Amino acid sequence: MLDADQTYGGPWLKRFTFLTAAATFVLIWMGGLVTSHNAGLAVPDWPNTYGYNMFFFPVSKWIGNVFYEHTHRLMASAVGMLTLALLAWLIAARVPKWLRTLGVIAFFAVVAQGVLGGLRVIELKDALGIFHATLAQLFFALVSAMALVQTEFWRRLPVHAEEDRGGYRGLLVLTTCLVLGQLALGATMRHQHAGLSIPDFPAADGKVWPDTDPASILRYNQMRMESAGEQPITAAQVILQMAHRMTAAAILGLVATCLVTAWRRFGPRHCLTRGAMVWMGLVLTQALLGAATIWTGKAADVATAHVACGALCLATGGLTSILSFRMLAAPKAIGVVVEDTAVKTLLAPSAGS
Repeated sequence: MLDADQTYGGPWLKRFTFLTAAATFVLIWMGGLVTSHNAGLAVPDWPNTYGYNMFFFPVSKWIGNVFYEHTHRLMASAVGMLTLALLAWLIAARVPKWLRTLGVIAFFAVVAQGVLGGLRVIELKDALGIFHATLAQLFFALVSAMALVQTEFWRRLPVHAEEDRGGYRGLLVLTTCLVLGQLALGATMRHQHAGLSIPDFPAADGKVWPDTDPASILRYNQMRMESAGEQPITAAQVILQMAHRMTAAAILGLVATCLVTAWRRFGPRHCLTRGAMVWMGLVLTQALLGAATIWTGKAADVATAHVACGALCLATGGLTSILSFRMLAAPKAIGVVVEDTAVKTLLAPSAGS
């Protein structure tokens, strides 16, 4: 049986898990660069690179958009190998079964991620790119959670020490799920390769809600062709971008609610409050980056930072939710414990008998 203060598998396994999570974040950043530079098909074959074994592709040919796509593939391979090594380590180490199961899930997720990336190149289907991008965000959140549960901080947290009054755990999960949905919407917009369907912010074509009738769409497309020669857009793409903006506003409000609720209920020093504070900071940064993406005409570096910050928002929401389920108990569970304790007290013999 593991000691409560013992690190699962030793400190090096924990460090290796953190390394895998960090490498995944770098991979997401590099994937954002690929999409921002429209370099997704700069290398038209897979798993080879212009007929070469991917690992032996000449460095002299790493030029232009090929650089972004090829280095992204190499980094993806590195994350895959790190995940395989992590799973092997978890199998060999003295760790709980549930942690080993998470390692298995992470391994199959990274394999699926690689296959989706390859099929996106071969099949030329944008839908595969959307799933590829969304799964990457989920994988990063999963590996981050695996790193968290190996820390001394996690092990020393009080388990179900407080009652979840008002459904705070549910609020965190709901908000995190909305963040995931927002990332999927963002991935859909990015993989449609239509640029900015709405070029201004906070207004939308100078209005609260842009016109989407055929005449207005024709006017938008004429302006796009005259200004930058961009691909035409549809009414559905305009509505999609508005849905992305409205969801962003909803997330901002929900995360603010999480922070205010935690501050009032647990106090400013509680780890759930601090987690909500970090989350709020990231969401505000994400909103600013989203606006800057529009203001700069979708500058590649700004758009990529927007993608990377989104990954941090999802991971932070997921980790805070996990912390809440460890520290807070459902009201019924608390009631059962209290009732059981009271019954035992009544039935216990008195000290004088």
